[in-house]
Amino acid sequence: MKLTGAEIIAECLLEQGVDTVFGYPGGVILTIYEALYNCPEIKHYLVRHDQICAETLNLTESLSTGNNILTAHEQGASHAADGYARTTGKPGVVIATSGPGATNLVTGLATAYMDSIPMVAITGNVSTDLLSRDSFQEVDITGITLPITKHNFIVKDIADLANIIRKAFRIATSGRKGPVLVDIPKDITAISYEYEHAPIRTYENVTSSKNYEFEAVAQAIKNAKRPMIYMGGGVLLSEATEQLIKFAEKIECPVCSSVMGLGGFPASHKLFLGTLGMHGAYETGKTTANADLIIAVGARFSDRVAGDREKFGENATIIHMDIDKAEINKNVKSKFSLIGDLKDTLTTLTALCDSKSNPEWLKEISDWKAQFDKTPEYNSKDFAHAYHIIEAVQKLTTADDIIVTDVGQHQMWVSQKYKFEKPRTWCTSGGLGTMGYGMGAAIGAQTANPDKRVVLFTGDGSFHMNLNETVTLKSYNLPIMVVVMNNSVLGMVRQWQKLFYGHRFSQTDPHRATDFVELAKAFGIDGMRVHNDSEVESVLEKAFNLKKPVIVDCVLSPDENVLPMIPPGKTVDDMITEME
Repeated sequence: MKLTGAEIIAECLLEQGVDTVFGYPGGVILTIYEALYNCPEIKHYLVRHDQICAETLNLTESLSTGNNILTAHEQGASHAADGYARTTGKPGVVIATSGPGATNLVTGLATAYMDSIPMVAITGNVSTDLLSRDSFQEVDITGITLPITKHNFIVKDIADLANIIRKAFRIATSGRKGPVLVDIPKDITAISYEYEHAPIRTYENVTSSKNYEFEAVAQAIKNAKRPMIYMGGGVLLSEATEQLIKFAEKIECPVCSSVMGLGGFPASHKLFLGTLGMHGAYETGKTTANADLIIAVGARFSDRVAGDREKFGENATIIHMDIDKAEINKNVKSKFSLIGDLKDTLTTLTALCDSKSNPEWLKEISDWKAQFDKTPEYNSKDFAHAYHIIEAVQKLTTADDIIVTDVGQHQMWVSQKYKFEKPRTWCTSGGLGTMGYGMGAAIGAQTANPDKRVVLFTGDGSFHMNLNETVTLKSYNLPIMVVVMNNSVLGMVRQWQKLFYGHRFSQTDPHRATDFVELAKAFGIDGMRVHNDSEVESVLEKAFNLKKPVIVDCVLSPDENVLPMIPPGKTVDDMITEME
């Protein structure tokens, strides 16, 4: 049948099982919006800024009729699609117009790219005859996004349109996942062409490693006396949690996680130690330094984990398991590597490994943990404490609920203290460290999971970057509890200024007088305040039980620090455990 380009786009989205898109209309994509108007099967969430679109993807029952959700910023659109994708495993879809609409997606695309999150961004552009003429709202968005997308396309022939859309979804969701952008000139969306439905093609996972490589790794594991597993976000992306648990239990191996890996292994499991790296626990750092075998599973050895690349795991044989061959030996040299989907790789390796136990090694790790396993006292009359707030939220939520953070001290506190039991219950910007990510991602997570509760931990600095999205919480009555860790400063940067810049606090005390309780009221939602430790439990419980959007302003000391901390380029031997 003959359809316009815009109608072909809508049909292809339906083909791919898309039920929700985020975006913001503009002149060159009005034809696409006309097609979506006539396609009630796809709900469109209209954000106020295209970047927020990529963090938001589903909502409440009231949205099932295809109503638009108007958010506040295009950057939010991109983070919203991101939040949708992280919590569902399905690709997030965002639509933006040409020029500034497209460029406003850049931060969201880069965030998704760094964390390997599947997204498809559809942007409009000026007509093909106006390209490269500095036309109104014309930008080379494929050139701009080349380094921050897994792939991108510009469609200059309508005959290619359907297959390019299909290919974009295939690329975004196969292998190492990531964002793909499709740029479509206005005239391509308006002309007609023959469209034929095509079913989704399925692809088998490919494991390129050979049997003898698996056998060599199994032998190395058998010989190890002090093994450890270092897991990353690849475990979640491959949905390999069950396989990792079976593997770790069979060889009785302790498990450390990157920040991106949280939720990929139950925090309550006896073999789980916590996060590894700059703000990881003392015992995870000591485990890494003393291990004779490190098995990296879906992790990339970033500088926040391997601060000193030459000394990281210097006493250990390193095995690296990943779907992306390019990660092997990129940061840390490995003796063995297994390339392929982690679910399949772990299944094959587990079958080859002999069961073993490591009681002495686990006892040694337990002793390290005991050295710094102190229960803090929460009795300040002037401030609330970060760990106290996180513990209180943990008691209110279930293992199925979703925790989202922005970026800063609060992000590290949550990664240290909150106990994640299940995959896809944790949303944070790990690789790019995007301040302002949290509100869009929380909206995306909540819309995609209307039966779960979403809690957003943010800092006053991060919250200021996208607090305009509070209007979305009210408009659609999203029951998100926003917990503002308000220390009135840019806490993480200020902490570094204390440590490395002689307490010279340059531009980290913004002298803002924002009253977040009154701000909440201005948007038409509830606002509450926690003044000190004595109010933490009661205020948070009241806010949570409202089951509607609410902002809780938690007053923290500007001098509360994230500890322990390994300075950049250093090792666990240089760990900072106390600060003035």
